[in-house]
Amino acid sequence: MKNLRRKTLAAASAVTLGVGLAVAGGVAPAASAAGPDTTFLVLAPQGAKTDKAAARVAAAKGTVVASYDQIGVLVVRSTNPDFVTDVAGAGVDSVASTAGLGTALDEGETIEVSAAEVANTTADPTKEPMFGQQWDMPMIDVPQAHAVNAGSASVVVGVLDSGISSSHDDLKDQIAKDKSTSCIGGVSDTTESAWNPTNSDHGTHVAGTIAAAVNGKGVTGVAPGVKVAAVKVVNNDGYILPEAAVCGFMWAAEQGMQLTNNSYYIDPWELNCRNDARQRPVWKAVQRAIRYSQSKGVLHVASAGNSNFDLAHKITDEGSPNNGTPEVREDLTNACLDLPAEAPGVVTVSAVGPTGEKSYYSSYGQGTVDVTAPGGDTRFRTQGVRSTPADGILSTTYNTTTKTNGWGYKQGTSMSSPHATGVAALALSAHPGMTPGQLSAFLGNTAEAISCPAGVYNPVPLMAAGPNAYDATCSGGQRNGFYGAGMVNAYNVVK
Repeated sequence: MKNLRRKTLAAASAVTLGVGLAVAGGVAPAASAAGPDTTFLVLAPQGAKTDKAAARVAAAKGTVVASYDQIGVLVVRSTNPDFVTDVAGAGVDSVASTAGLGTALDEGETIEVSAAEVANTTADPTKEPMFGQQWDMPMIDVPQAHAVNAGSASVVVGVLDSGISSSHDDLKDQIAKDKSTSCIGGVSDTTESAWNPTNSDHGTHVAGTIAAAVNGKGVTGVAPGVKVAAVKVVNNDGYILPEAAVCGFMWAAEQGMQLTNNSYYIDPWELNCRNDARQRPVWKAVQRAIRYSQSKGVLHVASAGNSNFDLAHKITDEGSPNNGTPEVREDLTNACLDLPAEAPGVVTVSAVGPTGEKSYYSSYGQGTVDVTAPGGDTRFRTQGVRSTPADGILSTTYNTTTKTNGWGYKQGTSMSSPHATGVAALALSAHPGMTPGQLSAFLGNTAEAISCPAGVYNPVPLMAAGPNAYDATCSGGQRNGFYGAGMVNAYNVVK
């Protein structure tokens, strides 16, 4: 499998970010030649409605395509090259162009299971014929949990991702179609074709880990009794643009979802700094959407990332923005966050491999990682020993070239996060009515603690891409930087 560090594709247009400034009294902006059709986030002041901002948008030759009045955020399209300057004024807190923004979804490589392998599986075919390859499920006591509670259909999990295949045998009866949508462009589109996958099977794989059916076919999910809703936030170029993420969080809130899974990060900056004028408007809009959805009872679960990065000690970022020419940013502070993983109240999940040790790629950080879960480690299982694809996570897939459904392996914190989300869904099924804060605490309190390894951790010191390439130091005691409160446990939340 290819390297799982976070990546972005080169953007066609430059990043143009700016905080709105007041326009000099009464002087109309000079006419300009039309520019490219560009998306902007326009923010009203905190707590204010968007009517004044919408009037400024119209005067600046923009069109509101989505209004999130609950949080004072407008998604706007305009060809006015001076829009950022022209829209500024009374009723507008800040504005940012999202042209060139966005992070290409870190796909990893899908290792598909062939039809012959499916036919020759050895598990009991009256249950799930491929369960024998799902080492991740016994690791978190899923079989024991299912004997008590396999999940309630009243629990709906929003999968903010690249869409879910609605024709997959293991998923077609698991999807809450009435709560599914595409948020591409920041605007909801509930047609089934819109929220199905186009260029990526990432969301289909994630959804299977959460809720693949117990139907005698393929695999099982952690919580096969719950429903998943496709909330498509990844566009056809593989980007998670800020307006789509805002739409996704707001959609989950208004549809009454209790949980979302977020296996991505927002913006081309791996660390989004609220004290940077270029990034602040996007940071504000995303935070407002997250806080609003939490107030409506939604707990968000997010992957920690695949950069082997210590999120608790942000000193230098040399790889951002990763859709253009990276710049070195030094002496960073805690004003710089990985979103949505480090947003307040979000459950952040690191990854382990089949041995239960931190996956070589998994980011970490004391006080940042809340829990850990199986994410796979197919590069090296133990020091110097080559691994196999089966040490990844087996789940549902959709081949976007052949347009066929199947099963296959992926690895990453993108795969660990849905395990934790599935366990949280089981907890809600067994103990309905928990608030997001209570559910987050319960997930940690029922986790199985894992101690830090001694000294500097490097699973592959002799075979890494460079000297000390995967070095990581775990800090903390029972709750530590590698594993947080420990391994999520499905049985503990339902027994």
